[in-house]
Amino acid sequence: MSSPTHPGRRRFGGLLASTLGAAGAVGLPALAAAQPKPMPTPLPLIKPARLRQGDLVAIIAPGGVTDDEAITKAIHNIESLGLRAQLGANIRAVHGNYAGTVQQRLDDLHAAFRDPQVKAVWAIRGGSGCISLLALIDYGLIRNYPKILIGYSDITALHLAIASQTGLVTFHGPVASSTFSDYTVTQLQNVLMTPQPRYTITMSAENQLLAETQSNFAIRTVHGGLATGRLMGGNLAMVSALAGTPYAADFREHILFLEDVNEAPYRIDRMLCQLDLSVGFRHAAALMLGIFEHCEADEGDTSLTLDATVDQHLLPVSVPAVTGYSFGHIRHQFTLPLQILATLDTERQSLTLLEAAVT
Repeated sequence: MSSPTHPGRRRFGGLLASTLGAAGAVGLPALAAAQPKPMPTPLPLIKPARLRQGDLVAIIAPGGVTDDEAITKAIHNIESLGLRAQLGANIRAVHGNYAGTVQQRLDDLHAAFRDPQVKAVWAIRGGSGCISLLALIDYGLIRNYPKILIGYSDITALHLAIASQTGLVTFHGPVASSTFSDYTVTQLQNVLMTPQPRYTITMSAENQLLAETQSNFAIRTVHGGLATGRLMGGNLAMVSALAGTPYAADFREHILFLEDVNEAPYRIDRMLCQLDLSVGFRHAAALMLGIFEHCEADEGDTSLTLDATVDQHLLPVSVPAVTGYSFGHIRHQFTLPLQILATLDTERQSLTLLEAAVT
């Protein structure tokens, strides 16, 4: 989730990674993380009402700036699901590369949750800037008027903050302007519109075909087994950025899921180190990594591969750990409800939701 990095930084990061070199093949010793604070008493879980045909969905831009083409696409996507779309008042605002000032973006978020006609709040895109809203959000409003919030990438900041401050289940899924596939729509509808008490998500067949030519789409089992825990995570850059804040992801005894895009291996290594030092991967119930798009080193860089970089962190732990699952900055993705109890089955390459995420 980064902009292009300075060549000197890339070279330095590559040299640092190559110094660690052979350790990437066998994994590094588990990091000596500071002893995490005692686990807080979890907030009561709040599940939003499920979406029904004809429901009104607010489209907002809480992060990066958007445009009319994306807005038109978002409206079409929502209407194709049998839903109605309503645009945030400030959705076309521009403030640098943000979709308006912090106050404008905050106003649209609050207005969407306050409106009794709106049944879901759907971010039109990620980008950057959501983190600036966190200290100003009216969490009491969201707690009192719970509804579905959907998005991924930078929207991870909202997911984690709302989870930690309200207990509301939110949804790491496509943004409103995504290019939907049949797989994406099916997974979205099954989680948000036709909930089941137990629902097994299998990986996208289209992604498995892509794996034949794109190694980052390949499913890898680093540590096999079954693991049950509540889902927590999102975009790696945002999860690591919030470590040490009141909105951090406490993934102890959780299935931690992570994905990212446009990050060099040395940056991924640094962010994974940050999470391991702050909480400790060994305390997770399982580690489930999605598809990291455009995250290999540039040609000619001295660097570990993406897989070798990730394995430095996955190999030392004893919990189930997988990579290449069907979520991330990709077309064919499944929807992950944060805080919902689930079981990861590495042999079947599946994730089973053990409860409905909506009422």
